[in-house]
Amino acid sequence: MRRGTGRPRFTGPQRFLLAGSFLIPLGSFAVLPFVSVLLHQRMGMDLGTVGVVLAVASLVQFSGGVAGAAIAERLGLQRTMLLALVVRTAGFAAFLPGLHRPPVAVAALLLVSCGAALYLPANKGYLVHRVAEEHRPLLLSAGNSAFNAGIALGPLAAAPLVLGSPAVLLGAVTALFAAVTAGHALLPAEAPDRPPGDTGDPGRRPPRREGPFAGLAVLPFAATVLSLYVFMFFQHYAAVYSVPRTSPFFHGLVLALYALLLVVAQPVLSDRIARLPYGRALRVGFAAMGAGMAVLAVGNHAAILAGALLICLGETVLFLRNDLEALARSPRTPAVVFGHQRLAAGIGAFASGVAGGEGYRLAEHAGRPGLFWAAVALQCALSPVLLAAAPRLRPARAAGRRGRGRCGG
Repeated sequence: MRRGTGRPRFTGPQRFLLAGSFLIPLGSFAVLPFVSVLLHQRMGMDLGTVGVVLAVASLVQFSGGVAGAAIAERLGLQRTMLLALVVRTAGFAAFLPGLHRPPVAVAALLLVSCGAALYLPANKGYLVHRVAEEHRPLLLSAGNSAFNAGIALGPLAAAPLVLGSPAVLLGAVTALFAAVTAGHALLPAEAPDRPPGDTGDPGRRPPRREGPFAGLAVLPFAATVLSLYVFMFFQHYAAVYSVPRTSPFFHGLVLALYALLLVVAQPVLSDRIARLPYGRALRVGFAAMGAGMAVLAVGNHAAILAGALLICLGETVLFLRNDLEALARSPRTPAVVFGHQRLAAGIGAFASGVAGGEGYRLAEHAGRPGLFWAAVALQCALSPVLLAAAPRLRPARAAGRRGRGRCGG
């Protein structure tokens, strides 16, 4: 990121990555939000099995970020992103024969998840490579906005095809990923994200060679586990809940509005979120997410839309603030920090998938699926209380005050 006439400007590679941050979720979220519907309705898997499949895929996608960060440190950021996209393109291609063979579909989903695990730490590390900390909130929020702009269009465009012509949809997504992969091959190769001296961050010392979990920022890690745990109930089971009560098009429209709100809100609010004291950010974020889950329990069109938008506000605060706090508290390079955060997300998403599949099945069999969302809302309310009460996390507050000084929060 360069400075022009008083305001930061993105470099060419950063602009390309922001464009990729739009195109990658455009393709991914044309497929992934409907995987539970495809596995359950088209392929006949019971919801308990679907929950386990989604849990394992989420664990691979998120917790594999630690391995992805280690590979990025050794192989290099650009090369790791390129390898990840090759794997992910192969995964979407494998969905085509998987339409008639459920084991192949599950293998394809795992390939896509492995690609994401490799890509995201390297992508974020490349995006903030040698960027001063005061510019990171804007750059990360711009990346999140591009990501969510892709999410906004993906499900909406896929809704007419997901059940009627899934082969056409999967072929188009595979072609899109092949093109994005070719574009990443043209990015300038960066040294592995282990700067030898000048990191571009005057207050940060060059990292030593350490184990994969050295320098772990414990409180943001735990907060990310809980944030993803409650959020992934919505990500995994909103389609199964919403589509039968509304339509695939309405569910796609809700996801589009959700993503568009993130596109607008995150860059506008990024500085305020960065300055918000971390404990208050956790309370605000979990409160908004819990309110959204409670509203979802009503189950009509208006409630599903309103609940999703409240959850969006919770995500806007929690996800960005957790990442910024982790960067501020850890002495490790950004790729490693984002790998830690992805591991935390994977633990939360795995627990959510396992608990959610059985929990939603029980609520559905009881004829009260709204109780599932009420139970999630209660867990949202308890999350900041658990974080504040955990004895090992309380001493980290002093580090948090130092971290807020460095990142402007």
